[in-house]
Amino acid sequence: MLAAKSQFDVLNEVLVEGITAQKLIKGYGQEDSFATRFEKENQGYVEKSLQTLKIQAAYTSNGAVITALGIALALVFGGIMVSGGSLTLGELVLFGSYFTQMAGPVRMYARLIDWYQDGLVSARRVYEVIDVGGDVPEPEHPVELPRLKGEIEFKDVSFSYGSAETLKHVNLKIEPGEKVAIIGFVGSGKSALTELVPRFYDATSGAVLVDGHDVREASLKSLRGQIGIVLQDIYIFSTTIKENLMFGRPDATNEEVIEAAKTAQIHDYIASLPKGYDTDVGERGLTLSGGQRQRVAIARVLLANPRILILDDSTSNVDAETEVLIRKAIDGLLEGRSALIITQRASTCENADKVVVIDEGRIVATGKHGRLLKTNEKYRSLINSQTLSFETDS
Repeated sequence: MLAAKSQFDVLNEVLVEGITAQKLIKGYGQEDSFATRFEKENQGYVEKSLQTLKIQAAYTSNGAVITALGIALALVFGGIMVSGGSLTLGELVLFGSYFTQMAGPVRMYARLIDWYQDGLVSARRVYEVIDVGGDVPEPEHPVELPRLKGEIEFKDVSFSYGSAETLKHVNLKIEPGEKVAIIGFVGSGKSALTELVPRFYDATSGAVLVDGHDVREASLKSLRGQIGIVLQDIYIFSTTIKENLMFGRPDATNEEVIEAAKTAQIHDYIASLPKGYDTDVGERGLTLSGGQRQRVAIARVLLANPRILILDDSTSNVDAETEVLIRKAIDGLLEGRSALIITQRASTCENADKVVVIDEGRIVATGKHGRLLKTNEKYRSLINSQTLSFETDS
């Protein structure tokens, strides 16, 4: 029985993969291969289910036969005893009643076993999620942050996911409204640095401050409610465009929604759709292009009106026209806000107020794009590795 439940779990995993990765499967021409995999798991589930059903059918029929046989024997032998005077008719009826009442719980026991197996499989999935680790804890006496100005400071911050340190003694200060580009090779610690600000993780040592408040002392809601995040891997909910835009601010008016969409350079496209803002975007925004999803995400952040932004520069894999629209949307998003921008592009670094170069978890250089390009070999190497020199990009 447990084997059937476990096999059904595997079958569901394959089904979800097939739905979410359908473009990848089609792109590699692996429809038949994936269908074969699904059929194999499905057949396994059918076989294990049939084995379980055979056992259940045997138990159910045998249980009914045993119950009927018991009642028949009780009537036969009880009747003989009543005739002989060793048992009264009332005692026979009472015995039959007790026997019938006892048969019900015995049958229920089979159902309890079935429910128990369901519970085991479900509990295993739940504990798999729990074992991954929970969110950082809420402070014992959380500080409700007021409306932030946007100052961010890293004071001798070190951080590690496990045994190896990801960030090492980082010191950095971002003034309110300052746009800071963060650049480094893969695995240098760029994402880890930005993830400490909304407390997705806590620093191993040192402190991260926003407007002078240690983020570990602030309430998570008042902190994260003032931080907007736009990453390359955009998540769009399987609902309407309007509901996606209003996700961070459900009480927004139609006028505010439209204004945010205009600033994000997506309003004209939405208005051209038959249902406009009430258009359903499909599974994870399947009906939207990559650039459109990015601009919807930018509009969503704009509507929430955060004071601090964490932005993963996401224009490297789109066409030139879409890149222009996204850059205009980003310009509107950055206005008046402090921003940490993870990037590999020279144009983004050129437009930033300050560029921070990270290498192996340490800040190795800080300054303006032009000066770093002339004086820092590591920075030149990073720009050249992306074939995005300043002359080509400008």
